[in-house]
Amino acid sequence: MSYHPNNLGRRRLIAGSAGVLATAGLGMLGRSAWAGPTAELPFVNGHRNLVAYPEKRPLIVLTSRPPQLETPFDVFNDGLITPNDAFFVRYHNAGLPTSIDGDAHVIKIGGNAAGKPFELTVAELRTQFKPVELIAVNQCSGNSRGLFNPRVTGGQLANGAMGNARWVGVPLKDVLARAELKDTARQVTFNGLDLALFGGGDFVKSLNVNHAMDGEVMLAYQMNGADIPLLNGFPVKLIVPGYYGTYWVKHLSEIEVVDQTFEGFWMKPAYRVPDNDCACIDPGTTPAATRPIGRFNVRSFITSVTDGARLRAGRPMMVRGIAFDGGQGIREVAYSTDGGQSWQGARLGADIGRYSFREFTFGFTPKKGGHDLRVRAWNRSGQSQPMEALWQPAGYMRNVVESVKVTAV
Repeated sequence: MSYHPNNLGRRRLIAGSAGVLATAGLGMLGRSAWAGPTAELPFVNGHRNLVAYPEKRPLIVLTSRPPQLETPFDVFNDGLITPNDAFFVRYHNAGLPTSIDGDAHVIKIGGNAAGKPFELTVAELRTQFKPVELIAVNQCSGNSRGLFNPRVTGGQLANGAMGNARWVGVPLKDVLARAELKDTARQVTFNGLDLALFGGGDFVKSLNVNHAMDGEVMLAYQMNGADIPLLNGFPVKLIVPGYYGTYWVKHLSEIEVVDQTFEGFWMKPAYRVPDNDCACIDPGTTPAATRPIGRFNVRSFITSVTDGARLRAGRPMMVRGIAFDGGQGIREVAYSTDGGQSWQGARLGADIGRYSFREFTFGFTPKKGGHDLRVRAWNRSGQSQPMEALWQPAGYMRNVVESVKVTAV
């Protein structure tokens, strides 16, 4: 089969074109879909190859089986919405689905706290419920893990395991209403089509029932005006606004309402953080207690200037960037051109949603010599970013004020 992302319609057929993902280590997709290494990017932990996977432009490959693809950071300077073909990819399980009929795909809804179990096709999801739209950031829990010092184990991501998209789907509460939840309902679990081949178990996540029923958690079937790319969860993806991507289950196939706290591997012991205010500990120590990772903390990045850039001295320029948090919304962003010794307020761009990236800008006329540019954001609850990096044993939740060093000549 000759693969082309525009001729698949709502059916994703991967079996039968065994070249690409076998070559790339995934197992199944035609050779024509894989562009091979096209470039290398420098990184603190070494150079990183760019490879084009199906429905994707060349992205940074951390692992090929299971696929971990990071968005090159310059993409975030092109606009607040991250294009589908540039959106990062993160799997834990190597057994990816090889053939999905988007309309006929079935989601099973049940569990011991569901009064009326039922099944729902994606075609029925599209036609029997009122759709909603939400702009929201999806960010990997380990975004920026490769920048931790001391180094931690796991995928050595830079800052590109995040993306902002316009999601269309159905509120989860509307689907669960048909299941007539019992009074004993405590949590809702979510499972997808990907399978564990090398340990770790089935990738199942859970939410407390009041969170699942908040009206914002969504079963999405559209991303930026198109079907969700296969590697991002086609045909239906769980959207948990403001929460780390570990909860955003891909290829959603099973929802269960249960009467106890779910403690599967990917909730416990995996994806836990120290149970304290900073979710951090000193290197070499062990947390007294842990909790499941939850909402984003506050982050901000300069996107229009790269670390190590050489600028023209005396030439005025507009510096751009993005900020976001777990749903309170960004209240202000300050900037410094002298390494944090003095700060001024940046100008915020349009607010397109409290779960979205928020653009900011500030003017800068560099004098000859070196400059250390930094930005720091606050959300509407007054939460901000630490000036010094905090340490976390799993490499989650990094949100330190970043330093972008430039030289004006």
